[in-house]
This record gives sequence, C-alpha cells and structure tokens, in this order.
Amino acid sequence: MANDAKLDRNKISFGVTPTLWWNDDFLDIDIGIPFGQCVSEMALAGFEGCSVGHKFPTDVEELTRELGLRGLRVSEPWTSLFFTCEAMYERTVAEFRQSLEFIKSVNGSAMVVAELGHSVHQRPVALFANRPVFDDRQWDTLASGLNELGRIASTEGIRLCYHHHMGTGVQTRAEVDRLLASTDPEHVHLLLDTAHLLFSGDDPLSLARDHASRIGHLHFKNLRQPVRDRVIRDHLSFKEAIQEGIFTVPGDPSGCIDFRPIVQVLAENDYQGWLVVEAEQDPARAAPLEYAKMAREYLREVTGL
Repeated sequence: MANDAKLDRNKISFGVTPTLWWNDDFLDIDIGIPFGQCVSEMALAGFEGCSVGHKFPTDVEELTRELGLRGLRVSEPWTSLFFTCEAMYERTVAEFRQSLEFIKSVNGSAMVVAELGHSVHQRPVALFANRPVFDDRQWDTLASGLNELGRIASTEGIRLCYHHHMGTGVQTRAEVDRLLASTDPEHVHLLLDTAHLLFSGDDPLSLARDHASRIGHLHFKNLRQPVRDRVIRDHLSFKEAIQEGIFTVPGDPSGCIDFRPIVQVLAENDYQGWLVVEAEQDPARAAPLEYAKMAREYLREVTGL
C-alpha cells in the first residue's frame, strides 16, 4: 500500500484513560483529583472519550450526562477474566455479560478484556520473575472462553478486544501470537498496548505489522527505557515501575517509542476505532492536563487529525 496512507477522521475517535489523573490498580497513587476535574481536563485537552475509572459515577444516567456536557463518550470498560482459575468459567462469563450491558447502555462499541488469572501485576513482587506461564490446558480454556465472549459481544454489535498486559499470562509477543492463533478472528480482536509490549521486551511496530487485521483497539502509551532497565536490574514490582516513571504519554521526549511508523501501518490497513492515550503516572510528578495536552498535540502532528 502507499506510504502516504492516512487515517480517516470519520473512522477514528481519540480517547484518554483516567490513569493520567489517578491510578485504578493502586488507589494510593492519587493526589485527590475529583471526577469532574478529570473529565473536564480530558475535554480541554481535546479528547472525545475515555475509559471508565473508579471515581466515575456508577449511575449510567449521571455518567452519560456528565460526559455529554463535556463532549465525551465512553471508549471502553475494562473487564477482568479468570478463565485460567479453577471453577471460574461461568462466573467470568456472567460478569462479562454485566459489563456488556453497561457498554450497550452508554452506546459504546468496544469491550476491553484481559485474563488476570494468576496475575502478579497488582502484587508486591518482582514483576518478571513471578509472572504466570500458562500450561496447555489453561491456554485451551482461555481460548475457548474468549471465543464464547467474542460471539456474545458480536451478537450485540460490540467488538471484543484482548489487552495483553505485564504481569499476566499473555504478556510477550509469543503469547500474543498464540492467543491470536487460537481464537476466532471474526470475534476476538487485539488491543495493542504499545508500552506494555515494549516493556515485555518485544517490538510494538512488528506486532502491528504482523497482526494489523486483528487490531480492534489501541492504547498509545510511551515507555522510558532507563526505567525499564532499572526494573529488570533491581527486580521491581509493577507498582514500583509505575512509581519510578516507567510510562509516559506519546510525544514526551523522555519516552522511546516512535509512533509515526505505527500510525502508518494502521493507516495502510484502514484502521477504524478508538485510539486511546494511556500513561499510568503519578499525578504528583506528571501534571495530568499538561501531559494530556502534550499527547493530543503530538497525535495531531503524527496523524494529521
């Protein structure tokens, strides 16, 4: 395809996660920014939508009203899966159905899921040394479960997108490859998280090229290589990595990911869907509005949108 391919503005929505304003895995990474300030700053920075954080209203009518006042929509809900744990299959499907009802109620289009069975990313342990490695039975159960969830979502017009994540059993490129090879491409899509894949030791551009047709959702997140080196050397936990500043936004010169070639691959393959900025940062060290504006300005520059 032509190297000057462009993303289509009518097919792309720009979102941001509230993890710039507080952390939803580690609630003590928080300087007290309230929901209203968070979503107002999202809109002020130029975003159209956001994922849902723990400070967001649980009442759908209130949430829709507050986001609508600021021109925002819900980009995705996060749903944790536990297919690889014993006696959790039916409960996992039931809880997914609840999340599906929520995204339908806010007129969303995507579901983000990740298998957290045996995950260590929320535990105070060395991240790389303790992350789970699934056996064949666990892989088969996960693939079967994802195919079922994908079919359920598809019947409701919702795109199921799998988020590979540090500290879980689907972390590396090889594990992403195996997951995609064992699931139905019609119903199970990939959420490409650029920084999580680089953190694992793999290349997000290569993954984008090889699996462009499966990408259904994007988390554009940057990574500071010196911090990654320190995480490995000092056997740090995921929380410690965040506190040390492992992640930042696209456009931050201290990050090491060049997003331009990734955007080019997406454009060449006519990507359509959400492009969501994410950076799990300590808001005491990285002013959220400043970094949100930095990211949106950079994306405007590299996408032309």
